Amino acid sequence: MNLIALFLGLILERTLTSVLELREPRLLDSYFDWLLRGMDRNPGLLSYLIAGAGIVVPVLPVIYVAHVFGDALLGLPYVLFASLVLIVSLGPRDLGQEVREYISAAEAGDAAAAERLAKEILESDPPSGRDGRVRAVEEAILVQANNRIFGVIFWFMVLGPAGALLFRVADLFRRRAVFEAGRSALAGAGEPQSLFVLHSLFGTLAWLPARLLAIGYAIAGSFEDAVADWRAYYDDCSESFFQINEDVVCAAGMGALRSGSGGQAAGEPAVAAAASLRLVHRTLVVWLTGISILTLLGFAG
Repeated sequence: MNLIALFLGLILERTLTSVLELREPRLLDSYFDWLLRGMDRNPGLLSYLIAGAGIVVPVLPVIYVAHVFGDALLGLPYVLFASLVLIVSLGPRDLGQEVREYISAAEAGDAAAAERLAKEILESDPPSGRDGRVRAVEEAILVQANNRIFGVIFWFMVLGPAGALLFRVADLFRRRAVFEAGRSALAGAGEPQSLFVLHSLFGTLAWLPARLLAIGYAIAGSFEDAVADWRAYYDDCSESFFQINEDVVCAAGMGALRSGSGGQAAGEPAVAAAASLRLVHRTLVVWLTGISILTLLGFAG
């Protein structure tokens, strides 16, 4: 049933995203801020427990409803409910729409709009240099695909609608912590421990999807270059395992974007962003094909 709900949710997501305000659930911000204050007052293990419980609590109603629906009426209520949860969980904004808006702004020469959209994709201020900004956005699209799409799909297939929402809440909580840490930095404060805690928890959830996504990028693009760059990355990898998730996706994705005849130049911002988005779309087809085969063989729900 999860496979049916997955395809239904993705189809509906294509048509309903523009009218759904649920894709940016700001209602949780006050809840996250309350949890962050509790985490900062209680460092150490207790901070991890607060964060973990805070992520799970919003998911409990979904677990209950999914259990109640079960196989009732041939599973139709469950499929519809799971599809709705999936639509809400994908995001927090539509990556494809956001990238297309960035491409349009770059092609039109609207530097202000392009910078604003680049900041949304990067979750930070873009580099000042042109080439650095082009590459940063290119890499961020590959990373955000895991945060917004593939991680949700992975946990949806593993744990059903509760898994999809669990991943989304963890990501939203992490994003809120990044935003608050940025405001604290402007005020001269140091980096709060809660940011490291949430990076760690989200990194744990994103670990396996990130590596499966890297494999997907390799299959959907230049396989040899993707594998070579992935291997080369470990010669000088980050110490923080949650940062490795992003670096692995970047290494494999950027390698996959290169052609066998010499690689892809930095190019124009719109060209580079469009190439990354096309790779994400091709990889989604690879994933859906693989999930369908695994489901038919009885290895997935």
